[in-house]
Formats: sequence, structure tokens, C-alpha cells
Amino acid sequence: MSNVTNLRQVRKDRARTEKRAAADENAALHGRTKAQRIFEATQNAMAKKKLDDHQFEQE
Repeated sequence: MSNVTNLRQVRKDRARTEKRAAADENAALHGRTKAQRIFEATQNAMAKKKLDDHQFEQE
């Protein structure tokens, strides 16, 4: 005789697994630590300043 399976629980487990997979995918694409965000902002600011310093002034 086979085991009785609760279909509601199976659906919930499948939904949890799919949601967890989507969250992991989003974290890999968009997730950055605060230190990484600060470092990137600093690099962008330095690059912008360097570019602005090399620009000719128009009179």
C-alpha cells in the first residue's frame, strides 16, 4: 500500500522552493553589501572628478 500524500502540503513546498530559488537568483544579480556600494560610489565620484578636471573651460 502506498503512502498518503497531502497535496496541499506538496503545493506549498513547491511554492516555497520556487520562491527561494527566485530570491537566490535576485540576490546574485542585485545583492551587494554596503561596503561594495560605498566602494562603487567612491570609484564613480573619483572618475567623475578626474573627467571634470580634464575638461576645457569655455569662456
